[in-house]
Amino acid sequence: MLRLLSGFFNLLEPLFKVAQSVLGVNRVAWLFVAPNLLVFGLFTFLPITINFFYAATAGVELMPANRPYSGLDNFQTLLHCADYTDLSTCNKDIFWRAVLNTLKFSLIQVVLMVVFSLITALVLNRKIIGRGFWRSVYFYPVLLSPVVVALIWKWLLQSQGAFNAGLVAMDVQPIEWLTVADWAFFWTVFVSIWAHMGFYTLIILAGLQAIPRDLYEAAEMDRASPWRTLTRITLPLLMPNLIVVLVLAAIKAVQVFDEVFVLTGGGPGSATTFIVQFIYQTGFAEQIHLYGLAAAASLTLATFLVILTLAQLRLSKADDMGKKGH
Repeated sequence: MLRLLSGFFNLLEPLFKVAQSVLGVNRVAWLFVAPNLLVFGLFTFLPITINFFYAATAGVELMPANRPYSGLDNFQTLLHCADYTDLSTCNKDIFWRAVLNTLKFSLIQVVLMVVFSLITALVLNRKIIGRGFWRSVYFYPVLLSPVVVALIWKWLLQSQGAFNAGLVAMDVQPIEWLTVADWAFFWTVFVSIWAHMGFYTLIILAGLQAIPRDLYEAAEMDRASPWRTLTRITLPLLMPNLIVVLVLAAIKAVQVFDEVFVLTGGGPGSATTFIVQFIYQTGFAEQIHLYGLAAAASLTLATFLVILTLAQLRLSKADDMGKKGH
């Protein structure tokens, strides 16, 4: 095997010498990153460019040559409301309902995600029996496909599912978990937290393990209470990790689709219709495929995600500057 590799590199050596003489020493590095750049160009940058094109064109045709230029008409159709306090006056009221649902979902889910991940990480960082086992248990759902997670919970929550079978066995009236708006929204939040909490717990746990133990020993010698140790040592030193978790969880929450699509399909009605669900329905699921409107909605979502990313960078930079100041 080593001989084969050696022979292969010997064959490549003349090619690199030619490239070095033509491009120069400093530019040869581009040859090594060219395959990755090609993949990014084909599957990331090219689709983004096409998305801008579709957002600026009208019609229901898929082929770019058959789509007339419309400028910002798709954005105007998407965002215009006669009265923004009354969604029924909007050109696309379902889009605004999806926006409100997404904001509500993100606020609730992110707060609960950070709180539960922090509590779980604090527990798993202690010396408990089977600590390695429990860490793997909490991280295991992250390894599962979101579709598989949603199918498992749908089997549990459907009308004839395991949860209702248990209620019937206890002589309790079955509950329509997925066809009542409030319950459906609750379970989308719950399943999302259950599926992704292990990843954020791992980030916080890594931050906890990086805190020097002698700080806790000094606090113990000073007879500091557990609450004071948490608020004066743990949380301040854990703040960079918490900022990362907060922003990543917010970005993930705004992009929620897989679990909700399988679990509720956006229903009942529009109770669990979120922005990505609206984009999918508008561009692909409805009988009339409004690609331009879907592209405009996706660019609106992308703008919000860029803002979140910039906020993360700014917060991280401010935290680093604060540490240097101290």
